[in-house]
Order: sequence, then structure tokens, then C-alpha cells
Amino acid sequence: MIKNWDEFLLPYEQAVEELKTKFKSIRREFRVMNEYSPIEFVTGRVKKISSIIEKARRKSVDPECVEDIAGIRIICQLVDDIPLVVEHIRSRNGKDMEIVVERDYITHMKESGYRSYHIIISYVVHTAYGNKKILAEIQIRTLAMNFWATIEHSINYKFGENMPEDLRKRLIDSGEIASKLDEEMSKIKFEIVDSQEFFMTRSALVARVIKQIQTLFFSGNVEKAEITQLQEEFYHIREQGNIEELKQLNKKLELMIQKLYLD
Repeated sequence: MIKNWDEFLLPYEQAVEELKTKFKSIRREFRVMNEYSPIEFVTGRVKKISSIIEKARRKSVDPECVEDIAGIRIICQLVDDIPLVVEHIRSRNGKDMEIVVERDYITHMKESGYRSYHIIISYVVHTAYGNKKILAEIQIRTLAMNFWATIEHSINYKFGENMPEDLRKRLIDSGEIASKLDEEMSKIKFEIVDSQEFFMTRSALVARVIKQIQTLFFSGNVEKAEITQLQEEFYHIREQGNIEELKQLNKKLELMIQKLYLD
């Protein structure tokens, strides 16, 4: 029997924050390198006390044995991204986490229509009172899977075992539609990735050009009229030019800054 729930949940709360940070940093690294990231976004939560008690009672286990008290969700754009994330987690096995079990509800979809990839890990949290090993769940799914699962969870919460049969069937049918959407998106995967990489490259170039114009302005060694001309050139290229023109302007600014420091 748990006497102090706040104290009991602290390591789980810490684990969620640490795991979210780990996987968000992976996404950030891809973005910094202007590369496509298999991770679209990461969320996390600690299970509610009432849900922990209910699940422990249903499974006839102690609350500490409930596998998903701490849980994070990794959302991917495409189904093909999921194996990449799974392999990354496997590569960390025995390092900062240990895989306990994997459950593939994508290849083996649940009867309800639910699809997702679950990994239960053992994770060590460093607390003020020493190390605490806990269980945590990582769910990996696509945007379409997540949309469907969120709706299904809300409806299940309302109806429980008393969900009308026609509503249950419509949920299963909508799950099939979500699966078809994932299939269609996978067919145009290369176009999606190429477009997003182009967008990220252009965004990074725009940010670099702005920073370099600011550097020239604050140096005090470039005439105001020339700064104004550079800004107008940048605005024109940003609105009407192409990425090659943006690269050329960036190179021109780099050379101007190098010349300032050499002089």
C-alpha cells in the first residue's frame, strides 16, 4: 500500500522529464544539421493515481509493477520513421536504459484498430536518496495513429465497456482510414523528405544572412547606405529569388565579414 503518493511518483516524474529531453535533443541535432528527423515531436506524462490503482487491481500486481506509470510518446510523420526510432532505442540498451519488452501493435494491430509500437524499459533515476530503478513505457507512432488513438481513448473513457456497437465499428473503420493515410504518405516519402530538407536549408540560410547583416551593421565599419542596400537585396531574394541566390548572398556576406577582420 502506497502511503505517500507524491513521494512515490517523484522518480517517475523525473524519468519522464529526462527521457523527453533525451529524445528532443535527437530531433534538435537533426534540425541543426538541416537533416530530416524521424522524430516529429515528443510528449510525456505520469499516470494518474486513480489509473495506477485501477490498473494494479486489474492485473493483480503492486503499483510498482505497473509498466506505464512513466510514459513518453514519440510521434513520427511516417511509418518508415518508426523502425529508425526503435533501432535508436535498441542501440541504447544497456547504456542509459534497458529494454524489458517490445510490443508491436503496428504489425499486429489490436482488435479495436489501435496501432503503435511500445517499448517497456528499465530506467535508473538518480534521486537525492540514491538511485531508483523504475519501469517506463515508450510509445512510438505516426501522426495519423496518434490522432486516432487520442479520439479512441476519449470515447473509451466515456463509454468504457458500454460503447455502442455501431460506434465501435465506426472507430475500427476510421482506424483503417488512418492506416491507409499512413500508406499513402509512405508512397510519397521521398517528396516529403526532400521538401522538408529544402525548407530547413532555406530557413537556416535566411537566419544566417540576417545574422551576418547584423554583424556588419554593428561592426561600425560599413556605411549605412551599403547596409540598407544589402537588406533590400536580401528582402528581394527572400520574396522572389531562389535558394542559389540566397547562397550567393550568404557567401558575399561571409567574405565581407572576413575582410573586416583581416583589415
